[in-house]
Amino acid sequence: MRVLSGIQSSGRLHLGNYLGAMKQHIELQNEHECFFFIANYHSLTTVQDPPLLRQYTHDVALDYLALGLDPNKVNLFRQSDVPEVTELAWILSTVTGKGLLERATSYKDKVAKDIPASMGLFSYPLLMAADILIYRSDLVPVGKDQVQHIEMAQDMAVHFNTTFGREVLKRPEPKLNDALVVPGIDGQKMSKSYGNAINLFDPPADTKKRIMSIKTDSKPVADPKDPETCSVFALYRLMGLPEEVAALRERYTRGGMGYGEAKTLLAEVVERVLGPARVRRTKLAADPDYVEDVLTTAGRRARAVAREVMADVRDACGIVTAKGTHG
Repeated sequence: MRVLSGIQSSGRLHLGNYLGAMKQHIELQNEHECFFFIANYHSLTTVQDPPLLRQYTHDVALDYLALGLDPNKVNLFRQSDVPEVTELAWILSTVTGKGLLERATSYKDKVAKDIPASMGLFSYPLLMAADILIYRSDLVPVGKDQVQHIEMAQDMAVHFNTTFGREVLKRPEPKLNDALVVPGIDGQKMSKSYGNAINLFDPPADTKKRIMSIKTDSKPVADPKDPETCSVFALYRLMGLPEEVAALRERYTRGGMGYGEAKTLLAEVVERVLGPARVRRTKLAADPDYVEDVLTTAGRRARAVAREVMADVRDACGIVTAKGTHG
């Protein structure tokens, strides 16, 4: 099956990106044909500093490769290396009702967080649908908060096929992972936009300091604590070994352990998981030509697929272009 997913290059990646998406992507590379892209077009809704966007885009590739993504098994590429995706987004906009976009909860949440309400942000689901549909993706691994966008992509595929009387676009299906919502230090969903993230490759001391600032309740050390309502435990559950998680759960419910000790244990697990990847990342950063070659090679493969799909899309809706225009 063909799996498609992307991550925005709108800032430094964090534990939420890893636990909510990247970890699953790396696991899937041994099971399916995978297309994973760095969503730099999407990033323009929040990052409008050209050198910074270029750096963030490169950094996402470094992070993926350091964490174990194998470019011999996976297509890891830049969204912008497949310009056909923006063409498909426009065509989808002609068969998509405005009301569908107005119901997007992600848009409403971001506007509520004072992110400027640009047309790019409003039409984000159109571009996301194009990202998915242009590769005739079967599965899209997402967290629970992104399922609505996959449902919108399904609707757009059906609307296009119905409007033009041809089964051109494949209806994708979401693939939920275990980390439905990864909490940030304030208990809300971890997000670059919300300023509550724990970055992936900060120095260990900085990461621990961030972990020690996670918001908890004020129960004294002696009291039992509820692991199901604690962000520290939620993160530990996603990163620790099963026996470690069980042991920490027992200590929460028994009492006699303060949140400071739980946070220290979380910091140790995070370093155990990410420390070796940090070393690999440093080595990869010293060879930018290798990283660029990975992205360029995969971008060519991805674009070859997209061109075939767009040829069918144009034919279905009657768009005529000069020979060689899209060669």
